Amino acid sequence: MEKDGKRSPNPALWWINGRGGEVRWSFEEMGVHSRKVANILTDQCGLRKGDRILVILSRIPEWWLVIMACIRTGIVAIPATLQLTAKDIEYRLQASGAKCLVTTEALGSAVDSVAPWCPSLKTKLLVSSEGKQEGWLNFDELLREAPANHACAKTKMNDPMLVYFTSGTTGAPKMVEHTQGSLGFRPLITDNDFLCFIRSWLYTTSSDLIWSTADTSWVVAALGSFFDPWALGSCVFIHNLPLLEKTTILRTLSQFPITAFLSPPAFFRMLLKEDFTSYKFKSLQYCISGGESISLEVIEEWKNKTGLDIYELYGQTETGSICSVSKEMKIKPGTMGKALFPYDVQIVDQEANILPPGKEGEIAVRIKPERPLGFFTQYIDAPQKTAATTRGDFFLTGDRGVMDEDGYFRFIGRADDIINSSGYRIGPFEVENVLLTHPAVAEVAAISSPDPIRGEVVKAFVVLSTDYATHNKEKLTMELQEHVKKTTAPYKYPRKVEFVQKLPKSQTGKIQRKELRDQEWA
Repeated sequence: MEKDGKRSPNPALWWINGRGGEVRWSFEEMGVHSRKVANILTDQCGLRKGDRILVILSRIPEWWLVIMACIRTGIVAIPATLQLTAKDIEYRLQASGAKCLVTTEALGSAVDSVAPWCPSLKTKLLVSSEGKQEGWLNFDELLREAPANHACAKTKMNDPMLVYFTSGTTGAPKMVEHTQGSLGFRPLITDNDFLCFIRSWLYTTSSDLIWSTADTSWVVAALGSFFDPWALGSCVFIHNLPLLEKTTILRTLSQFPITAFLSPPAFFRMLLKEDFTSYKFKSLQYCISGGESISLEVIEEWKNKTGLDIYELYGQTETGSICSVSKEMKIKPGTMGKALFPYDVQIVDQEANILPPGKEGEIAVRIKPERPLGFFTQYIDAPQKTAATTRGDFFLTGDRGVMDEDGYFRFIGRADDIINSSGYRIGPFEVENVLLTHPAVAEVAAISSPDPIRGEVVKAFVVLSTDYATHNKEKLTMELQEHVKKTTAPYKYPRKVEFVQKLPKSQTGKIQRKELRDQEWA
């Protein structure tokens, strides 16, 4: 938190809501507030080390306080999104056995409607400035009254810390368990046998402000706006972003001294549809994309409009970040960088044999003889599903890719998303990324569709941009097909196109191709 002997002027957390509300807390203040919340969880909510709490909070300062308080006390936090329905909340409470839930008034009635069927739930904590609500403890009132002294619980590296529910693209969502040692520093034993730590993917300093737009229910929120920035003394900048308006994001990047920006490809695509002439990013130096593949066209257009490169990051809920393009590396457009320390990432075949550079296979990480720090420990209460992720000495990501001679990885698609048409293997991202360069396309999902001659063909589900909503669909279909043929290998073009109002998505915002594919093949 110091540089050249001087303390950085940046706070630890800088939060705005876009309506004049603002919070700036130093690291010392974060310590005081989180100790108070730790006392609330133990003294008022009756929670103890190892108990679980469902945390359904958006991008508000209280989320950071609750997560930090859980780490102090050894209580296991389960981050979740405000987009959950009552049925979703009921499932998570029953599956996790959470004894406490914290949320805002937006979900209060939904929680109350399912609470009678969730016997493990003992305490409900409401973040609200409106006063008391029957059956709920008021977080704000308790925070004002709570003592600021708290002794941290003694936890071990392998004790559980966080549980994430997967997006549930296949079956019910699974509980991914991470430990106290999972998501923080990466360990390194030096020659003198001292345990020190190095960073793997984030190259910020105490002078930087990093803004991650990730939903608080995503593991990337923990990585990009909690553990990694604070480990380096960087300031975590947060905009509440109740609505994901591109003008709001661009205006925020222009008005505040944000130096690093982390966002999924969909956000970059959305921003590029806006006119940049009235926005100047005077402080922005480092842009990072993660969550899914980003197209070469987006990278080039962003560079043309801002003068900045986009560095890719790859990982999963189960693994954290395992590949990235660092500041020191040469950027190879279309790749997601190299394996991060301490991971041995390889491309393997169906028998877990390592494939040579240039050969397509499954992206896998070596976990034997020793499981690397940073990996999830298990799918809770699902030993068979946990075992199914292992083949030979490797953890299987379920993603397919290719590694080149220099160790750079290129993402192709989910193993079950690959389209096999007349012997040609086509990754959905290849088709989608080309279609997204057409001005008519706002969103798109490419899947396999049954065909009596070719076995499978590419079908594109397209959400049209506003300007093209009334265009002739037959002519537009032909135009999109020709666009793909001219931009990439002709065999990849979508022989079927269906225009839809919206695409099915998981609660982490990823397109659920499986749902579309199941409907198509039914």
